[in-house]
Amino acid sequence: MAPILVIDDDSGIHYTFGRAFGREAHHVDYAFTATDGIAMATQTPYAVIFLDVKLPDGNGLAALPRLKNSPGSPEIVIITGYGDGDGAELAIRHGAWDYIEKSQSIQEIVLTLNRALKYHKSRHSTPDDRLLNLSRERIVGESPAIRRCLEHTAQYAATNANVLISGETGTGKEVFARTIHENSARKSHPFVVVDCASLPDKLAESILFGHVRGAFTGAETTQKGLVAEAAEGTLFLDEVGELTPALQKVFLRVLQERTIRPVGSTREIPVNFRLISATNRDIPTMVETGTFRSDLLFRLQTCTLSLPPLRERNEDIGPLTLSFIRRYCDFYQLPPKEADDAFMEAARTYPWPGNVRELASAMEYVVSAGRNETTLIAQHLPIALRANVARQRVNAPPAIETPLYSPKIETFPTLSAFRDEAVAQAEKRYLIALTQATGGNLTQAIERSGLSRSRFYAIMKKNGVTPQT
Repeated sequence: MAPILVIDDDSGIHYTFGRAFGREAHHVDYAFTATDGIAMATQTPYAVIFLDVKLPDGNGLAALPRLKNSPGSPEIVIITGYGDGDGAELAIRHGAWDYIEKSQSIQEIVLTLNRALKYHKSRHSTPDDRLLNLSRERIVGESPAIRRCLEHTAQYAATNANVLISGETGTGKEVFARTIHENSARKSHPFVVVDCASLPDKLAESILFGHVRGAFTGAETTQKGLVAEAAEGTLFLDEVGELTPALQKVFLRVLQERTIRPVGSTREIPVNFRLISATNRDIPTMVETGTFRSDLLFRLQTCTLSLPPLRERNEDIGPLTLSFIRRYCDFYQLPPKEADDAFMEAARTYPWPGNVRELASAMEYVVSAGRNETTLIAQHLPIALRANVARQRVNAPPAIETPLYSPKIETFPTLSAFRDEAVAQAEKRYLIALTQATGGNLTQAIERSGLSRSRFYAIMKKNGVTPQT
């Protein structure tokens, strides 16, 4: 028996899926909204989640990363009543197990469930020796999101295939690239970094492929390029989306032929390197707009690794924070320091838009600010960070006041109007407090309110209250 969650606002789908999966002896839970589904997934380690695209509180695809990173590390099957090729591609790119239409036969849907369960079981019951033996000194965290990245890292380290790493700025793309290299058969050879965003147009080919003496003014000696420096090792193209069209064409040929020609030379030189690229840009969209070559993208993304932003791995913030504090204490030769509860709470509350890189920078500041202290407190954090946390606390929903009225008799309300306004404000105050008390879990809120689901949603809509209020 496996725990299954169906997130769909159609009770008919709940009934149909529940009967079919129940016949397979599985335990099935239901949620009508993405908010409810996320809350339930944080409490129960589901094996498979069926997720509708169109939900009362938004697009189901937006909830996919948080559901996938929930404690059960479930397989996500997107279900929709409307076939959409773009949606299917987007779902798979974001890690969905499959994308199916509700019009499919129940036998096909059950078959999809069984396949997802089989994969989920094999993924969780069979220890991967490569992951157990992975050297990962620079990568801190045990969240489901980071564990999946480590699984891919171990898998890719055992191959010689090209890897494309994507993720927001500061998520650690170079750290993962180095980890792949350091766990590969090429680890005793160079790891050469090329910052594609800073390559000067006129000297780019010389920097990458080298030049012979006299190739251009100032070329007084023959120089080896960065690609040749990576021989037998790994070439890391950072911010590969910034390559100019001309360099994209040149690199495509290098990857096809595995040879380079230094500037000014007439001879091709064979090169043997492993390529890992990284980008914070949406390269598939760049291909569609004609700013990036599709044939080069196919070469770059033999294997792909998508790194989560820090806000999607909140449970890793504590270990990362302490790790950076230890690192900078060692670097500045300071005694070890502790951090109090208020400090750690502020670190977990801040959204970290700059991701792990911003966290590292903040902890370097903290160690400097508290260099003479044995315990770090929230006041040691950067002012901008503390200000942001303070703003979040103060921006809690304001208290709703009892209706005010003028003492002038001509504007004094009738008792009926006063009562209606007071009831409306009390109703809104109740809904805000209830949704906050349940952490946005609408199923729990509806049960506590004693209202029907449709009546509860109608009152929320009338009062302008959302689960995030």
